[in-house]
Amino acid sequence: MSMPPPVHTASAPIPNHLAWAIVSTIVGFCLCCPSIISGITAIVFASQVNTKANAGDLDGARRASSNAKTWSIVTTVLAAIGLLINIGFLATGGMAEYMQAMEQIQQMQ
Repeated sequence: MSMPPPVHTASAPIPNHLAWAIVSTIVGFCLCCPSIISGITAIVFASQVNTKANAGDLDGARRASSNAKTWSIVTTVLAAIGLLINIGFLATGGMAEYMQAMEQIQQMQ
């Protein structure tokens, strides 16, 4: 009678993406305020990974890791968009130029 192969319980560590979530949240907040929402979501999921893995819930830990990665990507993209907006804003003259244009529009009315 043949025996089934042994089941190996040791698996590769599940990345929690916590550092990425924190850094992207801070940078995203500085460049694009709405990214703080997705950044906090990424931090929450990232903090769940180790807790679930230590409790033996490997599937839950993998889902939390995947969600943390997804929300970290969203936060990073929002931060990049905010950076481009800030560069564009400064390249076109900044706030002084904007105020001058608004005054000209008001004088035309």
